[in-house]
Amino acid sequence: MGEVVGGMRLRGFFVPSAGQHEPGADADRRDERAAMVAEQIAPRGVNDQAVLAAMRKVPRHEFVPEGLRALAYDDGPAPIGYGQTISQPYIVALMTQLAAVRPRDRVLEIGTGSGYQTALLAELGAEVYSIEIIAPLAERAGQALARLGYGNVTIRAGDGYVGWPEAAPFDAIVVAAAPAYVPEPLKQQLKLGGRLVIPVGTPYQELEVITRTPSGFSERSITAVRFVPMTGRARGRWEP
Repeated sequence: MGEVVGGMRLRGFFVPSAGQHEPGADADRRDERAAMVAEQIAPRGVNDQAVLAAMRKVPRHEFVPEGLRALAYDDGPAPIGYGQTISQPYIVALMTQLAAVRPRDRVLEIGTGSGYQTALLAELGAEVYSIEIIAPLAERAGQALARLGYGNVTIRAGDGYVGWPEAAPFDAIVVAAAPAYVPEPLKQQLKLGGRLVIPVGTPYQELEVITRTPSGFSERSITAVRFVPMTGRARGRWEP
């Protein structure tokens, strides 16, 4: 749902394992994924080898509406319906690298959208909890993830502003929609050392990384970005 500039059980919908994901099952577009990584992502400074491998493996076109799959590996976002987009491949890779996800980490994703970043986080071996405020998108993403065999994912339709307190604390939280201010509930659901990767601001946004430390929180700004606004409870905070 973003680009760089210049929960239903579906209320707790568990994505069951559909068998081992076979990277050769979509080999017809493997070359496009390799080119995407080589031309769009690695040259821009994404160098985490696990992230690059996941980007080469996860079939992005499976998360794009069928009539738009020719755009799946373009260097930009693509519409997925309901006024939402699948984010530019580079920004997905960058946010995933900034989250510093490792196997067995517990990760919260706010804004499931197409389910593509969810799949990347799962491919890295994380236990993923993902919240999408638009219920039909949550259901469609869950179906795609199950079809591809990602069983370490739980999705629910709901307001991501409040996070997922019953599954907290999290090693990382990745947010794919921009609030005007960082939601306090998300900060409080981080483990010590946990990272919150989030676009913040209105009308202009900065991608920020917030890390929980023994003395509080540290923040660093990464780059200017453009995301859809966070809705739900966050909408009331868009006006100063």
